[in-house]
Amino acid sequence: MSSLENKTFDEIKVGDSASCSRTLTKEDIELFAYISGDMNPAHLDEQYAKSDIFHGIVGHGMWTGALLSSLLGTRLPGPGTIYLSQSLKFEHPVKIGDEVIAKVTVKSKGEKQQVTLETICLNKKGETIISGEAVVIAPAEKIKREIVPLPRVELRPPGRSCIQTLISIKDKLKPLKTAVVHPADSYSLLGAVASAKEGLIEPILVGPEDKIKAIAKQEGIDLSPYKIIPTEHSHAAAGKAVEMARNGEVEALMKGKIHTDELMAAVVDKESGLRTGRRMSHVFILDVPNYPKPLFLTDAALNITPHLEDKKDIVQNAIDLFRTLGFGTPKVAILAAEETVNEAMPATLDATALCKMADRGQITGGILDGPLAFDNAVSKESADIKGINSKVAGDADILIVPDIESGNMLYKQNRFLTGCDGAGIVLGAKVPIILTSRAGSVEARQGSSALALVYTRNREKLGTKA
Repeated sequence: MSSLENKTFDEIKVGDSASCSRTLTKEDIELFAYISGDMNPAHLDEQYAKSDIFHGIVGHGMWTGALLSSLLGTRLPGPGTIYLSQSLKFEHPVKIGDEVIAKVTVKSKGEKQQVTLETICLNKKGETIISGEAVVIAPAEKIKREIVPLPRVELRPPGRSCIQTLISIKDKLKPLKTAVVHPADSYSLLGAVASAKEGLIEPILVGPEDKIKAIAKQEGIDLSPYKIIPTEHSHAAAGKAVEMARNGEVEALMKGKIHTDELMAAVVDKESGLRTGRRMSHVFILDVPNYPKPLFLTDAALNITPHLEDKKDIVQNAIDLFRTLGFGTPKVAILAAEETVNEAMPATLDATALCKMADRGQITGGILDGPLAFDNAVSKESADIKGINSKVAGDADILIVPDIESGNMLYKQNRFLTGCDGAGIVLGAKVPIILTSRAGSVEARQGSSALALVYTRNREKLGTKA
């Protein structure tokens, strides 16, 4: 139907009827449970339902009853109808896959535009599911309206996110002693304290003491459990935190209200920084709603226009993180604007070279393919349509972007358009760096702290260097 039209009280005759049919689906049950709050295991728990009197999941009785309400409100009498009462007798269960035929029939008309209707729902076998009677006030005026389009409803599986999983195992691990660099705003201080309360980090607050205490007072934070190392400004805080990491006084750094460039300038300093033999890079882990597994994204925060040798380290850092977290062998998609090699697009040439490097053992621990366009990397259907035969296409674990601009936009598009959760750390330095946006949420900082903790402690178990 494209429009709804009612029957006025004067138009209605005794014996008039209207009907509709609907087949019950698992999604109907889940959506009704979500809307109504009725989480009865008879409707949702297959194991439980097998032992009850119906020997399987059944639909909510009121889901069936809602079909009658729909008929009254849209067909007979239709728009303008006012529900006064409804009796329902539930006589037979409805299971997934059952078709339900709902029907309303006018029994009588009374004073003040009241109409009484017989209401009944049947299954395909003719068995009565619900019987009853409705009393309504029928509309006096003719109404015809275009149907208002309904929003799209998408049910997502309730599985635990990657970030929740990382946080959940923190009880087995000793918190990371972490220098929090210039926590001089609410987000960064709350994030550090929340991570500490979760047992993820043991924070040492490095920055202007008066500002930190003022924020704590504003937010009602008790700072007595935490050590503060006073510095004059953010630049000095970065230098002091890096010095502490270099001397082994802390195991990680956490970015506060400080620009990434300012913090990383201290980290990469050739004389006093935290350099190793590996190029530093940032890795995000994203729980994207429509993707079946965690998605690693690199580098969207650190390397602006990485050269081929830089990308080699960026890829290896991400693979090492994936494997150290215990996720196995990752499928790595080297992204470009298209999936074919094009000399006018340097990203496609780099992708080809990186894959050959993996073939020659210059990159280890992952399965690489590229160049791949974004859709080919994450959509099996898209890869099949384009005839891409690959172990990676449509099933990527790690996305390697060509430069910081494409990576940053890809991350923020996912973050703000899908609402996905994310955590991120910098690898390749002597200690991991918990690095989120300055406007990053408390949850993002907790997730990033959990990521750094699990990564560091697992490396210790494996006996690998930081």
